[in-house]
Amino acid sequence: MRIGIPVYDGVDMLDVAGPYELFITAGYEIEVVSAAGKDVPLTFRGGFSFNVGKSFKDAASFEVLWVPGGDPPALNKQMSDQTYLGFLRDRGRDAKYVCSVCEGALLLAAAGLLDGYTVTTHWAFYPCMARFPNVTLASGYPRYCLDRNRLTGGGISSGLDEALMLIQLISGTQKAQDVQQFTQYYPRPPVTSTIVPETECPLDKLKKH
Repeated sequence: MRIGIPVYDGVDMLDVAGPYELFITAGYEIEVVSAAGKDVPLTFRGGFSFNVGKSFKDAASFEVLWVPGGDPPALNKQMSDQTYLGFLRDRGRDAKYVCSVCEGALLLAAAGLLDGYTVTTHWAFYPCMARFPNVTLASGYPRYCLDRNRLTGGGISSGLDEALMLIQLISGTQKAQDVQQFTQYYPRPPVTSTIVPETECPLDKLKKH
């Protein structure tokens, strides 16, 4: 099982690294790829630099496409980057599962890969989906949403729940439980809070500054 993660400058670290840890524990092959490839370092949101293994043109075929979210300015750029969107369309066409975590749903939507599907994304970016009238938002800000072969995740840490769901879909419940146990993923946060619905797309706020 090969999972492809197309990344870019300003991508969210946990959207990539958290699921990556669970996927390698499950025994899957992971390719983290970018347009420029391994000779051009990228930075996660916040400035942590990293390198990828391959460029888009050298990437293998994927059974799973996993699209991470990122910093709003980075998202604005990627949503109009035809090289990036073209790669999503090309690899999403034949993938067994097409997945996003956090605002990565906006990138899949911009590529036309969520038309006719019900999805979730980071709660603050729900208003941004109004740009894509053919995409339906799940109610209640779920941690993940599965609609046929489209698996989308909520904000940042939701990618861990979503990754376990993907493992269960691919390899069964026992494998997902094994990964849960090995990584000791039994979250019990010390605080509780309530999501307050956002009324304005954060990407639109950028235009005002």
